[in-house]
Amino acid sequence: MMGYQGYIGKVEYDDEASLFHGEVINTRDVITFQGKSVAGPKKAFRESIDDYLAFREDRGEAPDKPYSGQFVTRVSPDLHRQAAIAATMEGKSLNSWVAEKLRTATDSAGSAKAARARGRKK
Repeated sequence: MMGYQGYIGKVEYDDEASLFHGEVINTRDVITFQGKSVAGPKKAFRESIDDYLAFREDRGEAPDKPYSGQFVTRVSPDLHRQAAIAATMEGKSLNSWVAEKLRTATDSAGSAKAARARGRKK
């Protein structure tokens, strides 16, 4: 993963094509990039973002922002009830309770990823 101007890029290596290719993952617009060396995708990622922003500006259009901070999720009525009760028991709104649980889960996932990366370096 890499970041630039609020956009996040994900890179994968294509063994058959012998190149790295990536895409911006936090926008609805399609922004891709590629490179042949390890340093190539980073430079191409930044250039793709700069090109995208310039293109949208030339057209007089605002770029798609990386996420608004709002999303709708569907759960069973029973899970909705249980979450609302849990939030109330903790003295929180359902929104703040869910946001806290999402933060805990994403922090945990990030910590696990970092631990795996440290384990590979040994």
